[in-house]
Amino acid sequence: MKSGSRLERVLRSGGFAVTAEINSPDAADPDAVFERALVLAPFCDAINATDASGAHVHMSSVAVCSLLVKAGHEPVLQVACRDRNRIAIQGDLLGAAALGVRNVLCLTGDGVGVGDHPDAKPVFDLDCMTLLRTARLLRDEGRFLSGRKLESSPRIFLGAASNPFVPPYDYRPFRLMKKIEAGADFIQSQYCFDMPRLRGFMTAVRDLGLHEKVFFLLGVGPLRSAKAAQWIRKNIPGVVIPDDVVRRLKGVPGNRQRREGMQICVEIIREAREIPGISGVHIMAYRQEELVAEIVEAAGLPPRDSEGATSP
Repeated sequence: MKSGSRLERVLRSGGFAVTAEINSPDAADPDAVFERALVLAPFCDAINATDASGAHVHMSSVAVCSLLVKAGHEPVLQVACRDRNRIAIQGDLLGAAALGVRNVLCLTGDGVGVGDHPDAKPVFDLDCMTLLRTARLLRDEGRFLSGRKLESSPRIFLGAASNPFVPPYDYRPFRLMKKIEAGADFIQSQYCFDMPRLRGFMTAVRDLGLHEKVFFLLGVGPLRSAKAAQWIRKNIPGVVIPDDVVRRLKGVPGNRQRREGMQICVEIIREAREIPGISGVHIMAYRQEELVAEIVEAAGLPPRDSEGATSP
């Protein structure tokens, strides 16, 4: 145990973990966080707090995590390198740990050009690899990048992102290996809608022995409609939605497409549970958080207990 987090306990005990994502509100009201979390928490082992995702301004991820801890939930702090330099990031990692945050997802972050402040100055002093190494240095060696010693080290479970669904496909397992070497303990992937591609990726992961070195959580999510699926694959970099998925959504009446999108997500989770090396799912249900409970139950995932562990 590197952190003592509930998420780490579930994964190390061999449970099939479930994490979800809370989109930080455009508000200074803590109730906006609490209300979103109440929908997710009973069905998740941990809740990600996004860090200005898509380069759009929202409540800070550290603040959201602090509120989640206060409410008794298990947060995953997302840290993007776009907006802060190594001084600020190291300070945020220590501050978050002091507030009770035990899980950190290290991201490079989207460029400012895709967000609502395209004239902002990007930082990118670190990237996901150097951020992982920095966080591991704080935790395992008790010192800053400058070499200065810490008075006490943060206990954190380190994560990174992976996208097996974009080319070059053969390189993706080796990219994952580099993140493990940099310090990743767990992985949360991009949305999965292409099961053959996932199976090929996981075969390569097992051939390299990486499934024994990291916990892999597959990213999944419900599609609202065929129109939404077409918009996502055109406008959101890195999200691949095959034609057959779009055709399936188009094949049902418009008022049933949301339900069909949820069913596709459920089927992906059921298939993923049978693939060796997949340790859980990360459910991203943007503006459809109320579906997470239905997805978890329909997929036949075990309920979560009050300590964030999977019930027998």
